[in-house]
Amino acid sequence: MEKGTLAVFENYRIRRHFDEETQTWYFSVVDIVRVLVEQPDYNRARKYWNKLKERLGKEGSESVTNCHQLKLEAADGKKYLTDVADPETLLRLIQSIPSVGQYYV
Repeated sequence: MEKGTLAVFENYRIRRHFDEETQTWYFSVVDIVRVLVEQPDYNRARKYWNKLKERLGKEGSESVTNCHQLKLEAADGKKYLTDVADPETLLRLIQSIPSVGQYYV
């Protein structure tokens, strides 16, 4: 199985990485946020995630603590450190995202 692959959901690219040691998939948090808030602009989705991460951190959310950083390939072909989360952590983060109708960045 390939370590780093792309998934596509409704024309959005979702970067992911499979950790063979733990048998766990890790997904780019900003890519998931981008899909959920239906934001075509990557930078605006990234800013949204940064604000949400800051707010959740102040609230003491374990979900933010459980996010890790991995080098994932970006659109320019280079690898950058990116916040990633396993499916369980993603489900908790998703519950923290206001409805799409409340999304303003």
